[in-house]
Amino acid sequence: MGKRGKSEQQAARSARLSAALRENLKRRKAQARSRAAPRIADANESAEAGPGTGPTAPDFRRNRGRE
Repeated sequence: MGKRGKSEQQAARSARLSAALRENLKRRKAQARSRAAPRIADANESAEAGPGTGPTAPDFRRNRGRE
């Protein structure tokens, strides 16, 4: 690993960060799906009780309780 120019170092860093961000997004989406899975099952049971209550999309907001 010899000396590299500054532009090559920045490009390598950018590629590493891009890969890390993609993996983080995949992990967060998987977590949101797993958290929403029990809610979807509950929503399916309540959908039998009446119309208009269907499964909802996962909520990606950080501060959900502060509304």
